[in-house]
Amino acid sequence: MKGKIYSGVTADYSTRIYVAVTTDMVEEARKRHQATPLATEALGRTLTAASIMGQMMKNKNDRLSLQFKGDGILNGTMAVANREGNVKAYVGNPDAVLPVGSARQMDVGQAMGAGQVVVIRDFGMKDPFVGQSDLVTGAIAEDLAHYYMKSEQQPSVVSLSVAFDAEKGQVSAAGGVIIQPLPGASNEVLDKIETSIRVLLPVAQLLNEGMTGPEIAEMALNQFEVLMTEEKTVAYQCDCSRDRIRNALASVGVNELKAMLKEDGQAELHCHFCNTYYQFDEKDLEELIDELSLKK
Repeated sequence: MKGKIYSGVTADYSTRIYVAVTTDMVEEARKRHQATPLATEALGRTLTAASIMGQMMKNKNDRLSLQFKGDGILNGTMAVANREGNVKAYVGNPDAVLPVGSARQMDVGQAMGAGQVVVIRDFGMKDPFVGQSDLVTGAIAEDLAHYYMKSEQQPSVVSLSVAFDAEKGQVSAAGGVIIQPLPGASNEVLDKIETSIRVLLPVAQLLNEGMTGPEIAEMALNQFEVLMTEEKTVAYQCDCSRDRIRNALASVGVNELKAMLKEDGQAELHCHFCNTYYQFDEKDLEELIDELSLKK
């Protein structure tokens, strides 16, 4: 399913902004993972942030992984995005619900718990860049802003939200905003950003009220003149395939494959990102063992 990311810069070239509209993408993720509203909220915030961060990368083959590792009932979330902003994601416990009597049944911070945010940027070099910081609230947006400041020394405003239609049992709106002052921005610019965002409502709420991405950008930076520079279509998109999963199965080696064949007569592999199961029967395993044996 498709979404949009709108990129812009202030007329004084002091600040950049990204606005993501990911309603259909988050709904697709919800359906694939059969996630509860609480799990969908966490999943949607994570994939929206990763989609924006992927588009921030420069080179065609760059990839980004964004992981929130918490000790709460969600069991963490993870999303992987490419340079185009296309993203795949999963939540550790798609059945997560908070106990009856909790102050807020949709409290992602409580459900995430304590832990870390981990960002991995793979530029196709020998070693990827890995950055991390502690979770401060578990609510994802605040944790990502804290990560940017602590790990990359980049002041950032991050707003991520998902709205759920309880009657229809589906996502009604989802999106996010990331605002970052550019190098050399003055204290005056930082003050104007802070003043601007005080009136910013949750993006999902604004989308449900009929606002567009560019209109949300103008509201988020109302102290500036905003120039929209790009509108890009993005998608919830898993790049797994039977061939790729078969290669992963081959990587366990001949001895392990023989053990699978003897004990179970088959193998089943699961892609966490799109919730697809791949079956390999006795014949498939025998062919794979033969192929690997001939390569020795």
